[in-house]
Amino acid sequence: MLVLGAGAIGGFLGARLIEAGARVTFLVRPARAERLRRDGLRILSEKQPFAAPVRVLTAVDDDRHGLILLACKAYDLDSAIAALRPAMGAQTRLLPLLNGLAHLDRLDAEFGAERILGGLCQLSVTLQDDGVIRHFGPHDRLIWGSRTPADPALPRWRALLAGMRSEVIESRDIHAAMWAKFAFIAALAGITCLLRGSIGAIAAAGGGALAQRLHRECADVAERSGHAIDPAQCEESMRVLVEPASALKASMLRDIERGARTEGVAILGDMLMRARGFGMDTPLLEAAARHVAVYEATRPGGR
Repeated sequence: MLVLGAGAIGGFLGARLIEAGARVTFLVRPARAERLRRDGLRILSEKQPFAAPVRVLTAVDDDRHGLILLACKAYDLDSAIAALRPAMGAQTRLLPLLNGLAHLDRLDAEFGAERILGGLCQLSVTLQDDGVIRHFGPHDRLIWGSRTPADPALPRWRALLAGMRSEVIESRDIHAAMWAKFAFIAALAGITCLLRGSIGAIAAAGGGALAQRLHRECADVAERSGHAIDPAQCEESMRVLVEPASALKASMLRDIERGARTEGVAILGDMLMRARGFGMDTPLLEAAARHVAVYEATRPGGR
């Protein structure tokens, strides 16, 4: 297996795959490679800590990798594709775990839809300045599935993924699962960035109804797109978005707080573009998207 990126998501799931017996190599930038060679891969987690040396590369020149896990930021997708081209053999399968949905069209066009799986993860992790990955909370879930029926490569990877210590779910409708997360993460990112606070702080200030209204806008886009969110799942998302004691923040807000680049275009911008394509009026979504766009245009180094 090849894991592109040993950041928070890639490093965490790569470690779980190593524990499951996979021969994992991490494709990373030179600075990250140097640190991993020196310190190994380290994960701080109350549930599943990990510390071990790992194989790393800064470039690939062959296609001997059967499964590739792609865990980069949306704005790094073009450079990731360029780095992966030599590794994409005829039988290789690529499992992308990027936020949103826009990456699927790009990857399909580049490598062929039959080689691109669908996937998402539900866990809270961050990469610290010292290179250590910190895992927060109880969630450690990987949801994946084939986007093409009867893929002959699936049994091999199904057995490997099922052996992970994470909770692994093979979805029969991975597009629906990805849409449900897309709607939730757009609402979470939108409301926490717009109001600059955690879900608990927003609820305490009387903003819970706004969070739920924003989720309804995003869920309506999913329904118009042919992927209506299951009512029970929608209800659960609504509950999470008004939890009074919640310290939950979107990673997009954490990026803003440290003056970093965000995935605003790939999440809020893409959701807004889809809403406009249906002629929908989504005022909260538009306000959130414009808010992050202004931040990107005015932050030092922004573009």
